[in-house]
Amino acid sequence: MEKILTKQSFPEWIEKLSAYKVYAPIKKEDHWDYEVVEKAVGLDPAYGNAVLSPKKIIFPQREVLFEFGSQTKEGFDLKENLPEDEAVVIFGVRPCDAKALTGTDKVFSGDFEDPYYRKRRDAATLVGLSCNTPPSKNCFCLSVDGSPFSKTGLDVLLTDLGETYFVETLSDKGEQLVNAASAFFSDSKKKEKKEVEKLQIDAEKKIVRQVKDVKSLPGKLKEIFDSSFWDDESLSCIRCGICTYLCPTCHCFDICDEVTCEYPLAGKRVRTWDNCQFPDFTMHSSGHNPRPDKASRLRQRIQHKYNYFVERYDEYQCTGCGRCIGKCPVGIDIIEVLNKVNEHGA
Repeated sequence: MEKILTKQSFPEWIEKLSAYKVYAPIKKEDHWDYEVVEKAVGLDPAYGNAVLSPKKIIFPQREVLFEFGSQTKEGFDLKENLPEDEAVVIFGVRPCDAKALTGTDKVFSGDFEDPYYRKRRDAATLVGLSCNTPPSKNCFCLSVDGSPFSKTGLDVLLTDLGETYFVETLSDKGEQLVNAASAFFSDSKKKEKKEVEKLQIDAEKKIVRQVKDVKSLPGKLKEIFDSSFWDDESLSCIRCGICTYLCPTCHCFDICDEVTCEYPLAGKRVRTWDNCQFPDFTMHSSGHNPRPDKASRLRQRIQHKYNYFVERYDEYQCTGCGRCIGKCPVGIDIIEVLNKVNEHGA
């Protein structure tokens, strides 16, 4: 279904979605962040990528899996904390961030499905916003089978046409969202469809950064696994972990028990994001660490995204959003690293 929505009617559409918990990118002092929208607001089509992708809504940075009390004759008193039953709408999702979630879906819905992730994911409807202009100079989605107008993982895609949005519904959930305020939408015309097609062509021309010969990376990464290349590339790394915390596809986590010190004992089992760039990420209880230095940890990050994930799922675990490049405090650039891999392995 293809429709037209005036920007003037956009806030009224949000007001009609009272049955949903609505998230949208909100401008802070110097960045954008996804927050719950309590009242109707206009979505600024000029906004840049939020610092944290919508992943944080589906896969929270910290969540309590269950609570427990003291042991009794019957066992431990356990209370599971599954996510609440509430429908969620996330507006303004960039195509790269929606595509990222489809990869995380595979991780958490394999042989052992994660009920916490799955429940939030199934409850969410994603309303995307095409990138008429790349939100970052470091965008490289075209190199990893993406597009500034990609529909992968989205339920609705909005394209800014100036005074209106071209609205494409891509799933049953997307159609329900539009039907909830059908009076505000009108049928699209051929000229508007052609305008969208032209905008997509123009947008792709604006993406100037690229990873060269990306298809050859898995093989070349295997070739240089033990190379000193990783020592050279990791010299400037300060182990802050920004690259992986901001990544829309990274999904590593830690689980720990937070226990009270008083008797009777009680506590919570908590899951939090973890980071493969931290020294203790792979620390064994014996004290042995198979990735003891910055070089081995950088290698793991690159190998996972462009080799291991490709072998298992036949897709890159990177969507080219450019966050890790723009926010790295020492200027490590994954595009440059990957292009050097191609040169090194030639």
